[in-house]
Amino acid sequence: MNPEGRIASVSAALLLGDASSRMGRDKAQLPLEGVAVATRLATTLGGLFEEVLLVGGDPPRDAPGRPVPDPEGPRCALRGLVGALEAATAERILVVATDLMLLSPPLLLALMAWPEADAVVPRTGAKAHPLCALYRREPVLGVARRRLAAGELALVGLLDEVRVSFLEGPDLHAVDPDGSALFNANTPEEFERLQERLQNPVH
Repeated sequence: MNPEGRIASVSAALLLGDASSRMGRDKAQLPLEGVAVATRLATTLGGLFEEVLLVGGDPPRDAPGRPVPDPEGPRCALRGLVGALEAATAERILVVATDLMLLSPPLLLALMAWPEADAVVPRTGAKAHPLCALYRREPVLGVARRRLAAGELALVGLLDEVRVSFLEGPDLHAVDPDGSALFNANTPEEFERLQERLQNPVH
């Protein structure tokens, strides 16, 4: 850690993406408790990590971090992952998406404490969450670039080609007991449910 207590050995990247057709507007700009989602998430990351990258999209002016453009290629999360891995200064990069609007420090810290692999990924049941994961640049970037160039855009396919360690079961439940940190909001209805979670937290 650096003198301020923030982690320097891992970079953090927030994938902003573009305007969401399902949400009907840019998710990064949505107000959540009076703060844009991207600003809220970037502030959480900035409290933990010395380097925060804001990848793609149009970050709010008050979002802390360094803006990074998406590389060339089709609009997809894999393109954002390539951009994050290329721009980060650390060898390990924690990559999260703006869909995960209730992301919490305990989950992020647990990913870093988990046994190292090319990718450390939360998994609920059979569902992996590659957009809340810790990646190692050297083994992952080449695979990600090749798959992007070939149009093989599914992130779960990328996980099949690298060494993965899954945070799951009781270990995941201990740091995200109500599943809020991995709750995806991609539609207005899901965003409304997310706001209800904030107003009525599960104890």
